[in-house]
Amino acid sequence: MKRKILFAMIMGIITTGAISLLVIAVNTDLSGLVFLRVWLKSWGMAYLVIIPCILFIGPPVERIVDFILKKQ
Repeated sequence: MKRKILFAMIMGIITTGAISLLVIAVNTDLSGLVFLRVWLKSWGMAYLVIIPCILFIGPPVERIVDFILKKQ
């Protein structure tokens, strides 16, 4: 279980950081510290959402993938 939690935390940092940076950069004309503040706030909110998603939605998705690939 520790492995899954650590994986979720690291994967969450990377994915939410990259996605929130891209979306905010594309949709705003903010610059400098304002951009950084908005990005970090959005990143933090996204991170709080993604950790439970990875931990609770991940296992059923893995089972679905296993089921699909087993049929081939």
